[in-house]
Amino acid sequence: MAATGPGGVERLRWAGFTGSVALTLGSWVWLGSDWPSEAGTVALAVCVGGMLLVLLSWALLGRGPVTGEGLPDERWLRRTLALWAAPLLLAPALFSRDVYSYLAQGEVAARGLNPNTVDPLLAMGELAAPVNRVGEHWQATPSPYGPLTSTLQRLVTEVTGGDMVAGVLLHRLLALVGLALAVWALARLAEVAGASARTALWLGALNPLVLWHLVAGAHNDSLMLGLMLAGTALSLTALPPAARTSTALSSTVPSPAVPPERVAWVPFTAGVLLVCLGAEVKLPALLALAVVGTALARSLGGGWARFLAAGAGMGAVFAAVSVAVCLPTGLGLAWIGALGTSGEVTSWMAPTSWPGFLAGGVGSAFGADITQTALAVTKAIGYAVALAAIGCVLLRQLRGGLGPVPALAAIMAALVAFGPVVQPWYLLWAALPVAACATTPRLRAWTAGVCALVALLVPPLAGDFSGAVAPLVTGYLLGLLAVAACLPLLLRTRRLAPVRA
Repeated sequence: MAATGPGGVERLRWAGFTGSVALTLGSWVWLGSDWPSEAGTVALAVCVGGMLLVLLSWALLGRGPVTGEGLPDERWLRRTLALWAAPLLLAPALFSRDVYSYLAQGEVAARGLNPNTVDPLLAMGELAAPVNRVGEHWQATPSPYGPLTSTLQRLVTEVTGGDMVAGVLLHRLLALVGLALAVWALARLAEVAGASARTALWLGALNPLVLWHLVAGAHNDSLMLGLMLAGTALSLTALPPAARTSTALSSTVPSPAVPPERVAWVPFTAGVLLVCLGAEVKLPALLALAVVGTALARSLGGGWARFLAAGAGMGAVFAAVSVAVCLPTGLGLAWIGALGTSGEVTSWMAPTSWPGFLAGGVGSAFGADITQTALAVTKAIGYAVALAAIGCVLLRQLRGGLGPVPALAAIMAALVAFGPVVQPWYLLWAALPVAACATTPRLRAWTAGVCALVALLVPPLAGDFSGAVAPLVTGYLLGLLAVAACLPLLLRTRRLAPVRA
């Protein structure tokens, strides 16, 4: 009953490609429709059907053993990623309007203003085309991104002359650069962690959240992740094996000393510089420096003195890179003051917001408006828990009980879980490092399940659907029924065998 061998995975490859094409075509038809309308509902159904087809193809492809033996080889997976991503390069901005914020911020910078202190609405006025496309919150909000992001945004505006279509395409190309770096790094991080490179590419690079938000959404998280992961991989592979593996030492046993001469300092430093550049895109990449610094401390013999010295060294390098990036651009350090901007948004996906909403609901039942106060308290608690979790992970890594790749996955997961804001693409901060160290079926299944769920939470077309709930639900149901009709063909690929591209 089940198809085996190359034909099975080839059907999945082309089913995923068909899904990407459907998502792209449906999104253009939806934009040309008078939503809500029958044509718009059908177009949305095509988009949802395309999403489900990609998601199912991805899930069925990864049902092999966690060792990666049931997956095609790395070359096949990389080519499949390129095939699935290609149609999305031609789609309109999907799943969020953040790319329009990038264009507006680039216009601010091109006018000689600092986007970290001057918001698009103030710089251009409410009638300007770039401002009209930006979400309401971000129209009057300065950019929370690093100086490298602001520089690239300005360059995109100058190259395209402010053309929005060309601007979206260029931002997608920048995202592809980040994705290419991440793909390169995932296989090497998996080797460091003793995991399967094929599993890392399937769970990480082919992840629908990558296609939705890094390719179609053109989020600058792609460049941040690419630089962070590539730099981490380069630095860790420059260290001796004892510094990058877990020895399951107890807290009372010191780490074994490793001769300093075994550190390849040139590639290690190059990796640190790449991580720093990632942090100049978005600051969360800076956490990778803590992992790399801890691995360096272990390679030099371990202990608190070396840990603090390595941390000071990482901080000094980041400060030097920040100065080198900021001074030529004239942006200065204003971006540091704008870092809290994104935390001002109330995020329904953030676990730290849930107790605040609950407390606010209880308070409203008694006539008290305490929601914002409760949210501020729970966010503060979340910050404290995240910092404590990160400290515990680094301590365990220093003592040899946790390898650097699992440590990176753990601290990024702590940041996402306990941070003040969670967006669907933020999950990739943790999902990609987890993919590189997924050595157990349970970890792989949980990661894939959470990513699959979040991939379906956000409508493919960014916009306000509050007045069109019925057409939205209808579109989802029609898309679900269309894909259900394709299930018999997809399920014929139940037993998969390795193939070569």
